[in-house]
Amino acid sequence: MESARAPQPPVDHAGGDELLATCWTTAGDAAPSREDWRSPVPLKERIEAAAAAGFTGFGVLAVDLAVAEREHGLSGIQAMLADNGLVHLELEGLPDWWGTGPARARSDELRRFMLTAAEALGARHLKVTPDTSGAPWEAGHWASEFALLAGQAAAAGARLGIEFLPWSNIPTAREALRLVEDAGHPAGGVVVDVWHVERAGTPATELAELPANRLVGVELNDADVEVVGTLFEDTVDRRRYCGEGSFDLAGIITALRATGWAGPWGVEILSTEHRRLDVRQAAAHAAAAARELLATTSVPR
Repeated sequence: MESARAPQPPVDHAGGDELLATCWTTAGDAAPSREDWRSPVPLKERIEAAAAAGFTGFGVLAVDLAVAEREHGLSGIQAMLADNGLVHLELEGLPDWWGTGPARARSDELRRFMLTAAEALGARHLKVTPDTSGAPWEAGHWASEFALLAGQAAAAGARLGIEFLPWSNIPTAREALRLVEDAGHPAGGVVVDVWHVERAGTPATELAELPANRLVGVELNDADVEVVGTLFEDTVDRRRYCGEGSFDLAGIITALRATGWAGPWGVEILSTEHRRLDVRQAAAHAAAAARELLATTSVPR
């Protein structure tokens, strides 16, 4: 089934930098703090909003993709992405990928769908997150499970990135890289969200030491100096658009460019204010702020 929307003309990207709208940037009134994470905005509308804002990449949760797949089929979704010039696809939302028992069985069912979708849609990468439960964990087991999933992602034509979270068992870029290196699979790598870099107190210079072959994704955003509530509450409800907060974004971007990273640059905005906006307004603001930041940040020579 083809999208009814005509192909959109390309948007001129400042400095040649490409942007990827991560899942929450176009999700509308949805948040990971809620029991039901699903976006109320139809996938077609989200894709068109991202394209209109000049994004060439798009991120989506597996649960939202499954809803759209029932309506459009994977071939229909692929057509919508192609019609709108979205060439970089990020899939995420796989809980308990390291687990056992019933939770792992449910996770594996979702994993099969994600891998099938990744291959059918030509996904750039799959993104996973660590354990935030505080339960004991074994590094060797995690490395083995990460290697298994990375191999499956590679078989589907994609890479696998882990996003470190300061309140999890993988709290920093250094810990994420250790897991990836221990796993040892060439398709595995790290997703760097600048919010987690800043809130974990990681110096920008440390990011410049990340091996280029282990950097799978980057996510840009901003926030105030002070954390309000828990780290989780602050990250879900109080992020700001790039350049509208306190983060050393210029330093972080310069460090990441020093690794050889050239994009696509993810833009991940979660906030109460962002969720209140029409999805086209939200995507446009997120893209414009990120593009201005990238255009004014020097490229290492």
